[in-house]
Amino acid sequence: MINSRNLSQRGLTCQVLNLRSSHFRKLNMVGNFSHLRTLNLDFSSSLCSFREDCFTCMPNLKCLSLCETRIANLWTTNSALSKLPSLVELRFQHCLCCDDTGPHPASSGGKSTDSCQLDSGLCVGAPSPFDGDYFWHMNTEEADIYDEVESTFDDSSDSEVDFTNHCREPNMLEAGCDVIPAWNGLVDLQSEISFGPLPMQDEDESSSSCNSKRISSFVPKRYISCHPSPICYEKHYREYMIASLPSLKVLDNLPIRKIDRERANIIFSQHFEYLPYRRKKKENVVSILHNREIKAGCNHSQNWKRKPLYVSAMSQYSYSRSLSAAKVGSTAWPLLHPLSILGSVLGGENRNFRPRQFEYHPSDSSLMAFGTLDGEVVVINHENGKIVSYIPSLGAMNGVLGLCWLKKYPSKLIAGSDNGSLRLYDIKHISSRNKGIHSGVHSVNFDDFDQLTSVHVNSTNDWFVASGYSKNVALYDIGCGRRLQVFTDMHRGHINVVKFANHSPSIFATSSFDQDVKMWDLRQKPIFPCYTASSTRGNVMVCFSPDDYYLLVSAVDNEVKQLLAADGRLHLNFNIVSTGSSQNYTRSYYMNGRDYIISGSCDENVVRICCAQTGRRLRDISLEGKSLEDNSMFC
Repeated sequence: MINSRNLSQRGLTCQVLNLRSSHFRKLNMVGNFSHLRTLNLDFSSSLCSFREDCFTCMPNLKCLSLCETRIANLWTTNSALSKLPSLVELRFQHCLCCDDTGPHPASSGGKSTDSCQLDSGLCVGAPSPFDGDYFWHMNTEEADIYDEVESTFDDSSDSEVDFTNHCREPNMLEAGCDVIPAWNGLVDLQSEISFGPLPMQDEDESSSSCNSKRISSFVPKRYISCHPSPICYEKHYREYMIASLPSLKVLDNLPIRKIDRERANIIFSQHFEYLPYRRKKKENVVSILHNREIKAGCNHSQNWKRKPLYVSAMSQYSYSRSLSAAKVGSTAWPLLHPLSILGSVLGGENRNFRPRQFEYHPSDSSLMAFGTLDGEVVVINHENGKIVSYIPSLGAMNGVLGLCWLKKYPSKLIAGSDNGSLRLYDIKHISSRNKGIHSGVHSVNFDDFDQLTSVHVNSTNDWFVASGYSKNVALYDIGCGRRLQVFTDMHRGHINVVKFANHSPSIFATSSFDQDVKMWDLRQKPIFPCYTASSTRGNVMVCFSPDDYYLLVSAVDNEVKQLLAADGRLHLNFNIVSTGSSQNYTRSYYMNGRDYIISGSCDENVVRICCAQTGRRLRDISLEGKSLEDNSMFC
């Protein structure tokens, strides 16, 4: 009998390994599986990701099935699958012909079929390695090893390797494509999807109307997909897989023809970036640094000999881009740095903070300030995990919802809480073990702004603005510590975020759940906006690009757009797939200058990185697993 806990370490000599309905979260197989030809992981509902090298021990694996798992990330999945040089058939869902009683004929080892067979849906040839009856045709040494694996069921979702034979009884759709009857209108299709985009439903539609529309739109004319893994919902999933895995011949029971691969390559180039800044091949960080030193040496030598330069030196910005591309290209798995926020404050007392808002320091990249739901403000060095300054709530603040550093005075920041309290702090005079006795000496109080949600300082550090659950925006003078004016009725709904431009001290933008984004100029009396731009859903936030050339607008449920800051015209729509949730609040920011944007939503455990010039997706980063604890943040 084989112990499931060391199965992945020892390996097996069988050619077919059936691990349907297993309970493990992350696949990590490092033993000897060189004889393995077929691996079935269908209905492993806890499986959400792969270890980077989990398939390197399977050089001869040809067929892999992953229906109804939790696999969702295109990038890490493709990176893991690229270690399978012999893979020709891959399945994340069952794809059936509507008028057929079995899988598409191409699933039988990837054999080609003519157009007549495709249209008629005839099932010909040998059974697929994934079909239910296939295991009846195997030799003894290829037998299903379920009965050989020791049953050690583990309810913990954090167990990374747990092979188990606790299989739920498959229904007619699960049992295999060869036993599914012809569609007669009696089969419940609500759990099935098509290859098309998910339809959006209006919130005021009745549930019965939603269900009927969902069923009719999910059933294509020729093919029906059932038991999909979440990765199948990703936009251009099929094209991405075909373009990224050149040896693949069959995907989801459908053959990959030459025209399919050509189309996939075109779509991939339109919607995805292989490497940052359109790099065509991966670069080595050491090589980039070596080339920089060589060119620097050439320049120094030529200057010393007073000869003209013939070597064109790259700018520091170009080297920065090259290094960024090399780092991203080195692995699809991001280096997540868990930041423990269980700090030692108050004379040695340990506090378990509950962060709500955070802002990176404008000049020291190692520092970050975060506000908590308990009204505390903490400045931490996220590189070494040490608390630099701690500001207790003192009973005056509730949850901190607004934070903003002063760029000209980098030791000062403004914090605003949801009860309207506004304060300016100088962290240079506040230690990490501050007991709060004299903290008021190094802070400035401003007039309250009721139900505050956002604060932001202008480029000259003269003023800051505040917004909240109202239609108003308040302007404050930082130097004299008082409120100058309240601009009323600037939107039809409450103003979620207000942001000053990075270089123009009088220009600011507001975003509201009334679906409008407006640009304002303090040099004109802000009764009428410079312009108004609208979204189809409520706007969660807005921010300027570092050079003030663009506005990045984020609306509910992944509606992310880039506008020209000059007049509000649409420059780019990032076309991130929506979830259909009206509570999926989305925020987006610029990164690495204005080269890329990073976007995340509260109902999803993924952040997306897209090119700010083309809109193409560079990478999705999944944030899940046992390392995501309540007292951790990720940088």
